[in-house]
Amino acid sequence: MSLTGTYHRTLDEKQRLAVPKKLRDGLLAEKEPMLFVAPETDRALTLYSPSEFSRRAEKLEQLSSHLATVRNYQRLYYSQAEQVELDAQGRIRLPERLMAFAGVDQEVVLLGVHDHVEIWERARWNRFLEQYGDEFDKMANEAFG
Repeated sequence: MSLTGTYHRTLDEKQRLAVPKKLRDGLLAEKEPMLFVAPETDRALTLYSPSEFSRRAEKLEQLSSHLATVRNYQRLYYSQAEQVELDAQGRIRLPERLMAFAGVDQEVVLLGVHDHVEIWERARWNRFLEQYGDEFDKMANEAFG
């Protein structure tokens, strides 16, 4: 089942983020309280289940590693990605380096995006909506042909 929805959250003083139950249930099909948080395009962060993170790793492995851009991307991606554990209240602690990458302070938006969850700094997400919201029909036509 695809992950969907938009959820506004505030990080607490310990940089913990409460992941909504609907998203947790979708991500934790394996029933392990572990997720992976990684850098994403557009200065967002991504939450993956362990199995989705492995599938992404397999896709990256298939890329031509003799290209400098591929090697550099893999270095940046894997050096920043981190396994995080959900606590009993369904919270994760965001690593400081990833918060800096995404410009996250306290106010975030979580987006269910099919097989992963994106974490956006709230003002950045609002700018994204302003910039691309009116192009929804055009993007849909391009995506579906």
